[in-house]
Amino acid sequence: MARRPLALQLWISLCLSLLLRARCFYLPGVAPQDFMHVIFSRNKIIMALALMLGSDIGDPLNVKVNKLTSTKTQLPYSFYSLPYCPPERIIDSAENLGEVLRGDRIENSPYEFKMREPQMCSVACHIILNAKTAKEFKEKIDDEYRVNMILDNLPLVVPIPRHDQDNSLVYQHGFHVGLRGQYAGNKDEKHFINNHLTFTVKYHKDPMTEAARIVGFEVKPFSVRHEYEGEWSGKKRLTTCDPHAKRMVTSSESPQEVDDKKEIIFTYDVDFQESDVKWASRWDTYLLMADDQIHWFSIVNSLMIVLFLSGMVAMIMLRTLYRDISKYNQLETQEEAQEETGWKLVHGDVFRPPVNSDLLCVYVGTGVQFFGMTLVTMLFAVLGFLSPSNRGGLMTAMLLLWVFMGLFGGYATVRLHKLFKGTEWKKITLKTAFMFPGVVFSIFFVLNALIWGEKSSGAVPFGTMFALVFLWFGISVPLIFVGAYVGFRKPAIEDPVKTNKIPRQVPEQAWYMNPVFSILIGGILPFGAVFIELFFILTSIWLHQFYYIFGFLFIVFIILVITCAEITIVLCYFQLCSEDYNWWWRSYLTSGSSALYLFLYAAFYFFTKLDIKKPVSGALYFGYMLIASYSFFVLTGTIGFYACFWFTRLIYSSVKID
Repeated sequence: MARRPLALQLWISLCLSLLLRARCFYLPGVAPQDFMHVIFSRNKIIMALALMLGSDIGDPLNVKVNKLTSTKTQLPYSFYSLPYCPPERIIDSAENLGEVLRGDRIENSPYEFKMREPQMCSVACHIILNAKTAKEFKEKIDDEYRVNMILDNLPLVVPIPRHDQDNSLVYQHGFHVGLRGQYAGNKDEKHFINNHLTFTVKYHKDPMTEAARIVGFEVKPFSVRHEYEGEWSGKKRLTTCDPHAKRMVTSSESPQEVDDKKEIIFTYDVDFQESDVKWASRWDTYLLMADDQIHWFSIVNSLMIVLFLSGMVAMIMLRTLYRDISKYNQLETQEEAQEETGWKLVHGDVFRPPVNSDLLCVYVGTGVQFFGMTLVTMLFAVLGFLSPSNRGGLMTAMLLLWVFMGLFGGYATVRLHKLFKGTEWKKITLKTAFMFPGVVFSIFFVLNALIWGEKSSGAVPFGTMFALVFLWFGISVPLIFVGAYVGFRKPAIEDPVKTNKIPRQVPEQAWYMNPVFSILIGGILPFGAVFIELFFILTSIWLHQFYYIFGFLFIVFIILVITCAEITIVLCYFQLCSEDYNWWWRSYLTSGSSALYLFLYAAFYFFTKLDIKKPVSGALYFGYMLIASYSFFVLTGTIGFYACFWFTRLIYSSVKID
């Protein structure tokens, strides 16, 4: 007997040691990369010769270019869609599914860095514009496009000082292609290109090994009309930017105009700065929340709503229901039984299958699938598995989880179908597998065709489209059928009370119990619990800002679930008390109507916060927000339905029914 405690202690010690040692590992794909500056060798003579000859060569740093983005058009383009300096051979980086759907196109660049080797006035290339290329640059400048680059998996940012706080910086994704302005004394507006880039690479050095890790990648763009003497050649010295004369570019006083037959020379500087920021914390500056008080206010606001609803539910459950159930269970005479009032009066009809019960089963099953995907994605994000260093990881995880959650979706659909005495489980499973994904895919296909028409890199290639269809038909549909089969094999859920053969007539309802009115009222509180956080989510998506406050988002999600459940229970109780037993669909639509307010808020955001003028860009915005609202409807509706389903079964199983 003494061996069991010893074995238990050993097992606990092993688990604790694994947990403690787990801090030594990095997540796959995000391990740090060390860069050296000088040639290190065990042979001291070789090392000394290298240093004497000045061969302090640093490791090469691969600067990659990403898509051009604009908040005015929402249409990404590849970097080389403009006549920028191309390398000798353009090499596409392998992108995951999420990156392709986001429109990322990561390629190599002509910018060559070496670790801790500053450069000054390096010439990337020299081009002469024609009418076509000048027009392309002007269009991108008018639409305020930004150039995005990547170094060691860090995005290029432009530091901008904040006026309201001392020594505080805001980081913006990428730098503008150019700007519009006027020469002094001239009213004509001209286009100027940012052709000189001053890069700053921040690194953290290990004092023991002299190895360095990159912890920051910043740029300051300038527009400079470069000058030189004589005819242009590849090794020509510039008079406007000369490292030998220590003449640096520090402003855009003499900018480079964009026009037909204009000569543009692209140059860049590279500076290296040692930083105290460690590699594990290098994303902290990018993700620093300057407005965390607003998020806390949002959560407090949502908690107030939850406390209010919880108080109402507690009052109903503890006082009203307890009193009702006690009274109903004490009814002894036939005369007293005939004088039943309130929710007990409809016990013979409350579990009668609703109209269009098959459609309800489909939507409930889809909602279960969506809820599972959302919950697991949130947990992964909170635990740090979906960090911003893994571009496209969030979208890839959501797609894969949606596919695999089909197992639970099919199970939930058929279980409810059997409760409604249904027998055609294969037919209902097919509807579950194709209805919601079919609607979303149809909208997505139309939007993708519009993006193709604009020749944007955001258009999903044929290969990726085939992969999406394979995930749908090859994995999701079979898993939904597996879940449905398991659900069909299980015995049907039994109702706590018997259903009468003849349906009872519903009495005329008061105006405030009108289905449309009560449904619309029910959606306000769930939307109110999330609308502040919704603002930040929309800003991160459509204004291309960092969003990584999944801790806040997870709390808001929990509050949303509680709010949807409680408001549905409260309104369901009032409905049953007014002797209206048609609660099945209304419970789904009550919390699901919050999606209508979400779409209306998205329209308000479009007209007040965004500067989108192109019809195609507007269609993309409202198309994607329609998909988001439809998904939100399915999610919140299912939460409300199951809350009401549990509530009705609980109260009707607590009373004596003759």
